[in-house]
Amino acid sequence: MSARDRIRETNPAFYERYSMLEDTDEFWEFIIRPLRQSIRVNTLKAPLEVVVERLREEFELQPIPWVREGFFINVDNLAKVPEHSLGLIFGQEASSMIPPVVLDPKPGELVLDMAAAPGSKTGQMAQYMKNEGCIIANDPKLSRANVLIANLNRMGVLNTRVTTKDGAYFGRFENTFDRILLDAPCSSVGMIRKKWKFLESWRLRGVIKYMNIQKMLILAAYRALKPGGTLVYSTCTIDPLENEEVVDYLLRKTAARLEPIDLPVKTSEPVLEWEGRTYSEELKKALRIHPNDNDTEAFFIAKIVKPEGGA
Repeated sequence: MSARDRIRETNPAFYERYSMLEDTDEFWEFIIRPLRQSIRVNTLKAPLEVVVERLREEFELQPIPWVREGFFINVDNLAKVPEHSLGLIFGQEASSMIPPVVLDPKPGELVLDMAAAPGSKTGQMAQYMKNEGCIIANDPKLSRANVLIANLNRMGVLNTRVTTKDGAYFGRFENTFDRILLDAPCSSVGMIRKKWKFLESWRLRGVIKYMNIQKMLILAAYRALKPGGTLVYSTCTIDPLENEEVVDYLLRKTAARLEPIDLPVKTSEPVLEWEGRTYSEELKKALRIHPNDNDTEAFFIAKIVKPEGGA
């Protein structure tokens, strides 16, 4: 049975909706093809070259083009790799390394990671900040926050405080953070490659529920951002309601602007019209990544700036 037929049989509504986005055999095949294992080398604990040299004695490493510390690795179970338990490397999906690269936090800055668990992106940001400055890493669920803390400890992250607030809470800290990452909770279409259940459980009402949460979170994040600051909005889904719709909502409500993202990554065209809605041309600057573009999870990334003196 073809990938297309398996998906159509498992969830007809899913198939019908996303065939309007892209309807190639390749697209359907990559939506369910198992993911390649990828890792990020943690330079908080050891120099990149030292770790890479050691790993190459045992494994094949293929550099991920858009992140210097990222590699595809030919291993089935990372738990068997000593460097993993030591926190020298961290299992992280290749496209999920893009948002911290785009955010580009600097040592000494005050950064908010609004939906941080399990912490792979938080650790990546701490790495770019050389453990200097401060990251507020938030996750409203205590169980997820505990996983976040454990991962940050293993990675040797020292500049991060973990909070368990609803993300919208941070809207009260107006004009406070230099940079904010909102890797928003979403319908996780991109993660079907990891877990089939995301396909089985997908419902349009779930997409709409997430869209409403995302709109609330992005407004709170923008409010908390300093003028001149950068907000990166990302999801691991392909639905325009959770991606272009949410960013367009922010653009209409505020003085926010999008900046182009220049990375060696293949992308699909951002959606400027969907279900009778028309979105801002600014959204051409966002990255829409389908699984078949780079053989990764699906991802959406927008780089948003708050103008100096802008509301």
